[in-house]
Amino acid sequence: MLQVTNSPFGQEQVELLNRLLPTLTEGQKIWLSGYLTAFQAAGTQAGTAAPQGVPAASIPAVSKEVTVLFGSQTGNSHKLAKKLAGKLQDQGLQVTTLSMIDFKPNTLKKVENLLILVSTHGEGDPPDNAISFYEYLHSKRAPQLSGMSFSVLALGDTSYEFFCKTGKDFDQRLEELGAKRIAPRVDCDVDFDDASEQWFSSVLASLGQAAATAPSATAVLDSPGAGIGQPTEYSRANPFQAAVLENLNLNGRGSDRETRHLEISLEDSGIQYEPGDSIGIYPQNHPRLVDELIEAMGWQQDEPVSLPKSTEPCTLKEALTSHYEITVLSAALIEKIAAIAPNSGLQHLLSAGNEQELRAYCKGRDLLDLAQDYDLNGIDAGAFTAQLRKLPPRLYSISSSAKAYPEEVHLTVRKVHYENAGRVRYGVCSTFVSERLEPGQNLPIFVQDNPNFKLTSNPDTPIIMIGPGTGVAPFRAFLGEREELGAEGKTWLFYGDQHFATDFLYQVEWQRWLKEGVLTRMDVAFSRDTDQKVYVQHRMLENSKELYQWLEEGAVVYICGDEKKMAHDVHAALLTILKQEGGLSEEDAAAYLSKMQQEKRYQRDVY
Repeated sequence: MLQVTNSPFGQEQVELLNRLLPTLTEGQKIWLSGYLTAFQAAGTQAGTAAPQGVPAASIPAVSKEVTVLFGSQTGNSHKLAKKLAGKLQDQGLQVTTLSMIDFKPNTLKKVENLLILVSTHGEGDPPDNAISFYEYLHSKRAPQLSGMSFSVLALGDTSYEFFCKTGKDFDQRLEELGAKRIAPRVDCDVDFDDASEQWFSSVLASLGQAAATAPSATAVLDSPGAGIGQPTEYSRANPFQAAVLENLNLNGRGSDRETRHLEISLEDSGIQYEPGDSIGIYPQNHPRLVDELIEAMGWQQDEPVSLPKSTEPCTLKEALTSHYEITVLSAALIEKIAAIAPNSGLQHLLSAGNEQELRAYCKGRDLLDLAQDYDLNGIDAGAFTAQLRKLPPRLYSISSSAKAYPEEVHLTVRKVHYENAGRVRYGVCSTFVSERLEPGQNLPIFVQDNPNFKLTSNPDTPIIMIGPGTGVAPFRAFLGEREELGAEGKTWLFYGDQHFATDFLYQVEWQRWLKEGVLTRMDVAFSRDTDQKVYVQHRMLENSKELYQWLEEGAVVYICGDEKKMAHDVHAALLTILKQEGGLSEEDAAAYLSKMQQEKRYQRDVY
């Protein structure tokens, strides 16, 4: 609480501040700090006196050159980097924005202000376009960076054990090399909007002195009401309610699998997309799981609970159905629940030495398991839901070309269901789509741009597409686009699934494209049709000589699908082909693929 006697403010100002400050969120406080810093800088430049007690000479000068590097697998870090660059330029700063794969490491020592935005992929790995820079920075060749100022925004997912590991690694390594933080690292979960804005504000506040050349302090940051009156722009934060036109099962009778082909209307939305992009869907949790969780906790379905950023209460059933994640457990979530249930026994699960037990418990279990196994009945519903994170959207590769299907977008979604710990588990979005989504219903969606997985702009460039199962989805979009463009470059598709008779997704379309020459060649692998399981990497090795020739002709290789096994096996097959057909050593073969990545001739959309 401010006092008149020990502050430079008058009585009326003190009363105003004392009313305002307790109402501010942490993000608003950071925003205000950045605004005042830049206002001071701009005012001094214009000849206005600095605020009393803060001599202008006491604020150190900051270089006006800023380098923004991003490492991104699905495009989130890239999008945020572009947004940050715009804010920095509004402050009068000179900004260079690059993907890490395009940055020349030997220029690192010349960088004075470095801002890193990077996601973590898989089990703590850097995204593809960050690997080379990550390895350089952690090698003995990395220079001392005592003249550098930096900050890191780390994107991740708390449901993974190695949450934001890549960002944490960059942050630690830059400090080890002597660089100084201009703002603390911020770690973002899948709902990253608020956290990233707070980091932006913190960084902008630290660099605010460099804004002295900006026209006025009012241009420092976007105002909360910016954009009012402009046409609606649909996004992750403002999804489009799209009408479902078709929802078809692509698998034949008798298949163990269910794969849905969705056709969704984009009419009147203004939404645009390119082959390689994804659609984000906001799904609903399974009603049976919601009902069983409410029963296990001793709650009432219609009791009101609060939602983040909303002044209107919501029924508990609606909150658990459409707003909160209830199917994923993580150490971070269990810590939160343990804090409001101190007698539940969860503290034992979280105690030192039980890390492996905690990891095993979280895998494949959900909140219903937690409620039943640790007798959480009786916890207040509002206190419990306040610990949960928002239900995140699920991303699916687009399987259509906008040129072939104007004002529509198509998706290929495989239903996930399995048994674990005595109960059948369902994929949240895939089950919602398969069981409860009918044509005519609306679906909240947005486009996720993916600049790291784009069809080559040269129609004469040969392309090799490797996509088993639903990984084939973007290649339906690629070939549809090439057909519409009349492209003449060669195309080769490797596709696989379990059974030819029941699981050959989009078979009629591939056959038509083969007949018409849009698809030059297709090799398939149906793993359960023979005694020996055959996968796409085996078909690649069988055709190693011709595949190597395509690589030497400049073909672009695209891989889409499972990251944990398929993508690694395909990568290993490519290395084998380069060694076998090109006579390369292990090291040279790896360098060959690394160069292809840098040239954007080796692109992956893996998950």
